[in-house]
Amino acid sequence: MRLSEPLKAKAPVQTDLRRLYAHIRSRLEDVEKTLRLITRSPNPLITDIGSYLFQNSGKRIRPALVLLCSGLFRGRGGKDEILCAALVELLHTASLLHDDIIDDSNTRRGRKTVHVKWGPNITVLLGDFLFIKSLSLSLTTKLERLNGILTDVSVRMIEGELAEYRHSGNLALTEKEYFDIIGQKTASLFSASCRIGGLLGEASPEDEEALANYGTCLGMAFQITDDLLDYIGDEKTMGKPALSDLAEGRVTLPLIGALKQDGRGDRSRVRRLLPRIKSDPASREEILDLIRSGTALEDAYRRAEEYSRRAQAALDAFPLNTHRRSLGLLADFVIQRNR
Repeated sequence: MRLSEPLKAKAPVQTDLRRLYAHIRSRLEDVEKTLRLITRSPNPLITDIGSYLFQNSGKRIRPALVLLCSGLFRGRGGKDEILCAALVELLHTASLLHDDIIDDSNTRRGRKTVHVKWGPNITVLLGDFLFIKSLSLSLTTKLERLNGILTDVSVRMIEGELAEYRHSGNLALTEKEYFDIIGQKTASLFSASCRIGGLLGEASPEDEEALANYGTCLGMAFQITDDLLDYIGDEKTMGKPALSDLAEGRVTLPLIGALKQDGRGDRSRVRRLLPRIKSDPASREEILDLIRSGTALEDAYRRAEEYSRRAQAALDAFPLNTHRRSLGLLADFVIQRNR
């Protein structure tokens, strides 16, 4: 993460995600195979797009959460564990397909988005297919509550998307409204992934709630960091230019914090610059100067750190083992990452 000097001083050493996943690597590879198998279809269009979507494994944090949380206990695991991990990634991917259309994003992870390659109509249908396929396949497991968890989180994610879209370009967005949006849009799936891991591990109701709380806090830390990177991330590493999210209308915590310092004057200034930030480097720099002139970046990073600490605290209920250590390291990773 390219940080300002105060942030550099606070940032811990980068966690290596590959080492963190080392003991579940073979099962994550099985998840990858399952994702490709699920999107194999007599319809060549589904197969082609599925291959494009899942040829790059990315961070796979959500399926890793299913595997790590399940591994805290001596539960059923097995084929259901691999399938459940794949299903949460299907939901995540479906949400990204729709999100990219709404935001008219041209790239994701440094590659063309699906709607750029195949068009918005096909992309909407493919996103719908992945949502419904995930819910349908959940009925093939022996986990009675799984379908309800996935259905509930799908509704919450869509509600978060709708709320974010409704507030597009709203420079009066409050911190509470922002946290409500990211709680639904991002943290809900992190939480559901952990809850499903507990379900697979046959955790007690109390332990399942502790895992769900860990996932919520982890998801909040992840999204705040993601929003912070829109202002301080490296374009080559991120695969997109600075202020891409803001250009798409997303008002996030760093800007909310910066506007609180002056309010009406800066709000008018940003409103004047917003339409030009995609095409005018000077306008982008002016907004970045506004954000950097105060403590908004450091304040946002501290909020991410706070949620990371709360995630760590939720793990206190569990005995120390390899899986718990990895979950703790994951809480560090989400606020240290540079993309």
